[in-house]
Formats: sequence, C-alpha cells, structure tokens
Amino acid sequence: MSLTRFNALDAVQNRSPFDLEYMEAPDHKISAFFGCNVFTDSVMQEYLPEDVYHNLKTAISSGAKISREDADVIASAMKRWAMDRGATHYTHWFQPLTGRTAEKHDAFFTLNHEGKAVEEFNGDALAQQEPDGSSFPGGGLRSTFEARGYTAWDPSSPAFILEVGEGKTLCIPTIFVTYSGDALDYKLPLLKSQTYLEKAAIPVCRLFDDNVNRVITTLGWEQEYFLVDESLYNARPDLVMTGRTLLGKHSPKGQQLEDHYFGSIPERVYAFMRDLETECHKLGIPVRTRHNEVGPGQYELAPMYEEVNVAVDHNQLLMDLMDRVAHRHRFRVLLHEKPFAGVNGSGKHNNWSMATDTGKNLLSPGPTPGRNLRFLTFFVNTIKAVHRYADLLRASVASASNDHRLGANEAPPAIVSVFIGESLTKVLHDIEAGIVADAAGVKELLDLLSKIPNLERDNTDRNRTSPFAFTGNKFEIRMVGSSMNCAAPMTVMNTIVGRQLLEFKEETDALIKKGMDKDSAVLSVLKRYIAESKPILFEGDGYSDAWKEEAARRGLSNTPNTPDALSTYLSEEVLDLFTQSGVFTERELHAHYDVMCESYNLKLQIESRTLGEMVVNHILPAAIRYQTVLADNVASLKAIDMPEEAYQAQLDVVRRISENVNRMKTSVEQMTTARKEANRIAHAIDKAMAYCNLVKPHMQEIRVYADRLEYLVEDQEWPLVKYRELMFLR
Repeated sequence: MSLTRFNALDAVQNRSPFDLEYMEAPDHKISAFFGCNVFTDSVMQEYLPEDVYHNLKTAISSGAKISREDADVIASAMKRWAMDRGATHYTHWFQPLTGRTAEKHDAFFTLNHEGKAVEEFNGDALAQQEPDGSSFPGGGLRSTFEARGYTAWDPSSPAFILEVGEGKTLCIPTIFVTYSGDALDYKLPLLKSQTYLEKAAIPVCRLFDDNVNRVITTLGWEQEYFLVDESLYNARPDLVMTGRTLLGKHSPKGQQLEDHYFGSIPERVYAFMRDLETECHKLGIPVRTRHNEVGPGQYELAPMYEEVNVAVDHNQLLMDLMDRVAHRHRFRVLLHEKPFAGVNGSGKHNNWSMATDTGKNLLSPGPTPGRNLRFLTFFVNTIKAVHRYADLLRASVASASNDHRLGANEAPPAIVSVFIGESLTKVLHDIEAGIVADAAGVKELLDLLSKIPNLERDNTDRNRTSPFAFTGNKFEIRMVGSSMNCAAPMTVMNTIVGRQLLEFKEETDALIKKGMDKDSAVLSVLKRYIAESKPILFEGDGYSDAWKEEAARRGLSNTPNTPDALSTYLSEEVLDLFTQSGVFTERELHAHYDVMCESYNLKLQIESRTLGEMVVNHILPAAIRYQTVLADNVASLKAIDMPEEAYQAQLDVVRRISENVNRMKTSVEQMTTARKEANRIAHAIDKAMAYCNLVKPHMQEIRVYADRLEYLVEDQEWPLVKYRELMFLR
C-alpha cells in the first residue's frame, strides 16, 4: 500500500471546520473597514499638513516630482500612521521579472549618534532603496559582479500595511531599475505606457470635448484558480515542484456534467473565500465576485475596475494573499494555467478600457453606437491596433504554463481575433459601405414571460472562444494566464493603442487642413481602418479546425508555443514601437525577451527533472511490485496444473505492464538525453526551441505510458494521489 497517498486521504477525511483558523471580518459591513490598512486619501489628509497633502495629490495626478522637503514630511506621516497601526518595519514592494513580488524589510528602529534607540524613517528611505540587482532575472542587464540596483517610490500607488501572522510591515510600491536606470521590473514599462497612451488620447478626445485633460486606463481582472487540500498537494511531488500534475489519468467524472460551474460553494472553500475577501478589503482591493468555475475544484474572484497600475498592484498582492490565506485553511492554491489535463484551465481575463477626467468611458457605445463618433473613434482604433500588433499581444501572454491552456477547453485559441458582436459588426459594415447609421440602441428588451421582468440584451454577446472580445463597454483580453503579471499585456495594449491614436490624429488633421470638416475627416479615416482590420474580426467558434484554416487564409498567425510567439519581440516593427514610444529602450527590450526565454527553459527543465524522478522513484516501483504479484499468482496457478485460460487475464495485464514499463523507461532516458543536449545550448531562444521540440514530446509520451499504468495497477499500490481525489475531495 502507498502510505503517503493513503495517509493524505485520511487527513482529508478527518478535516473538521473547527480546525480552521478562520477569523470573522472586523465588521459585518465591508465599508466599515475597507482600506483600513491603506495610506488612503483620507489618511493623507489626517496625517499630512494641508500644503504637503496638496503637493502630493498634484504630483500623483500630473507626475510632477516631489521635493525632498515634502518627501521627509510624507515619510514621517507614513511612519506615524503605520506605527499607530502596529507596524514595526517597512519595505519597498516591487515586481521583478520573476512574475511575483519582492520585498526586503527594514526596521523603523535604529540607534542615533548617542546610541539611543529611536524610530526613524525619512524621505531618502521612502524614495529609494538598494536591493541586489544581479540576483533577479535581468536578461544580461546586470552581471553577477554588478550587484547594484535601485527601487524608487511610485506615489501613484498607495502604500499599505501587510499583516503576516502577528507582524505588520509598511509596504511602499516601487519601480525597480539597474544602476544605469534600465527597467528590471514590470511596473516601470507599465507606467511609461500609461503616460504614452494618455498623451496620445487627449488630443483625440479634444476632437469631441475640449474639457478633457486626463485619460485614465482602467483594468478589471478576473482571477481563476484551483484549490486542493494541502495533504493531497504534499503527496504529489509534481504539484510541489511545478504547480501542475505532470502525470495523472483523467477522472471518470471531470467537468462533462457541467455541475460545478456556479454550483454551491463547499463549506471549507467558502470559509477560505470569506477570509481572503476580508484580507483583500483591508488592503483596499475591491473584490466583489466569487463563484465556482467550470473545472472541479476551480474558482474565481473578481474586483471592481481600477486605474491600471493600481489594479496590477492589487492583483499581484492578491496572489500573495491567496497563498497565505490558503495555508491557514489547510489548502494550497494552484495558479498554474493547466494544473489538470482534460479539464478547464485557469486564466486571468483582463477587462481593459479608457476613461476621461470628465467621467466618460471612451469605449461606452451609448444608446446609438452608430452615431457616437467618439466611441467609434476609440473602438475602431483599438481594433486597428490589435490587428496590426496581434503577434505582439500574443507574445505578451506567452509562457510555458500558458501553452498548455491556450486552445484547450474554455481557453481562447492561440490565434488572435476580435469579437464585437452582431450589432456592432453591422455598424462597422454600414460605415465601411457609406450607409447612414440608424438609431438602433445598444440594448433591446427581451420579453420572456409576463411574470418575469424584462431582460436587457446587450448587443455584444459573449464568445468564450475569442481571445479579444468587446463586452459592452470594454475589451476583454481572455488570453492572459492565471499566474501572470497583468502588467505585460497591459503595457502592450497601452502602447499599441497609443501608437494607433497618434497616427489617427495625424491623418485626421491632414484631412482637416485640406478643408474637410472634422466629422467627415474622422469618418473617412475610420472607414479605411475598418476595411483594413476586417481580417481580424471573427464571430464564430475559435476552437474549430475550420477557423484555423480560415485564419491562415486571412493572414493571421497561429503560434501555439512560446518560443515561436516570443520571436516577434525582436522584429523591427516592435523595436520601433517600443523605442519610439519610450516604453522600452532597445537594450531593455532585448533583456526582457531573454528573461522570458530563460523562464521558459527553466520551467521545462524543472518539469522534466521532476517527471524523471517521479517515474523512477514512484511509478516504476509500483508497477513492478504489482506485476510481481500477478506473476506470482500465475506461477502458483501453473504449479497446480490449472489450464492457461484460468490465468490468461493475469498474463495479459503482466504483458501490458511490461510493455508500458519498458516504453516509459526508454522515453525517460531519451528525455534526459534531450534535456542535457538542450542545456548545452548557449543562446536562450535556441535552447527554448530545443526544450519545446525535443524535450516536451518525450514528456508527453511518458505521461501516456504512466497514465496507462495507473489504469492497470491495483489502486492500493498506486503511489500518487489520483485526479478524482485531487479535484473532488474537500
């Protein structure tokens, strides 16, 4: 019997709600404690002098520099507020290219020149810190002997207090750069892309409203994840090492009955969700939605929309909170895009839009979208930008883990297309054809039953197979992986739309200078953009083979693996886009590209090593033990002169076990050889290609043989927790 597996199952069976360290919310009304651990506007007004408060607010809204004198005052106020709430340490909280967050804690406590213990935190400590720049992924921007790197305060994202057990730490959101100022993080390029888009969008907005002074990019993410019991998790070496199951026969029941989606939330999971939401609300993360997702053991939560840089910070913070809270509830959170084969993977849908300081959503169609020229301008320019830079948008969500998800079950395909719905498709068709738009509204009423209130039908239906869909007043980027930092695709979206708006304004101005009226000039340019962008508009089933063929005829790329997708970062067009916009220098772009390639290589290296170890240490011994039992049974039956048909079934299983054991062992040896050959390749992208094309196929073969053995070997002998146990035991 496999003691590890069955001890884990016993632990799950004996779980009790009373064992959970669940704490009730501080108050039944969320509004009473929302943001209590955040240095919010109201806290700033309370702790800062009026003039410094106004200077800080101006700096946040305009990007102006904060004086050293004001920085000292702000630092002192942050320290007093944090210590009033029990904080003893502070940290610069940043987002290196690992994909998660980083922090180095320092105590407020220090000794003054007289040796007296005091608490101290000044403007210098607030504005800048110095972590080791060579110990994070840098793509060659820093050598090991060039360790200096800097974190610098980002005032646009509020400071917060992070509670871990009994400890409390003041966290200051920052950017992370090298000694020479190159970006080593996701945050700085995102901030630059926001500025670039805003500068491009304001002049376009003023074609319709002279009062617009700011354009804000907004993001609402939806975070999908799986939960498994910690005992089951610890009994699976692949989950511990890689975050996904490298082996595992499909459960007889998966998601085919569609009974998990929006179903009743299990009690333990519900307790986890409530605890997580409380921690989120204390940190100002406005989560509102929770529900069961499609896959067994899969869930989702989503917040309200926020300015994109704050939304990205909140999502990064959320992933950290999820891990911490899950530990309290004896769970483990799986953020891998495809932890289980054969069921729905997890994404992080990014709902992206633009809004003005006058309170207008630039992607809101209004009651008559065909006559809403401002909406059409931003709507069509976004589609045009995605058509032009589709390969770059695909590359921005590329990773070893997301490769398993794209195109599988409810994930969008690796072909970038845009879904806009029947009504807006007609609007664009009419504009292209020169037909005067009618006044058809965005919404129409559906009379279902006289006893049921009328439902408003949105003119943009949902298409789960579309990687980029318009959903009423925003575009939903469904390709983003659940474990990813949202900043990467958001940086691309801001930059490509900013570039497109600049070109649109230039073309429109040229027509106006020739004597065309403004509205006619705008429509003339939009008409051409609509015609040029038609190949990327698609309303059908993105999973079908027919779409793959049609997409190829339209000239759309299909890049199902990361190494192929990443190559677009080195194209002349992309290099020009980022360098001209100022979002990346050429040096930074090459470095970020190298980091993505190296991340892909390392993840596959870890997976292949883990898989080989699991086969040799777990699967082969179990299969051989059971084979020996059967062989002994056959021998004993032979010894008493039983006819061969009496033990034919046993012989058949013995032969099938032998066949799969031998093939699996050979595949492991071939995988190991391929991995060693790949590791000898110096260039990151060539190594990635080798891992993708030479190592991964062996991993897939090994899984086939191992899953066959799981079916053949007696349940009591199988050493690994099975899919039915991982996904259904709570």
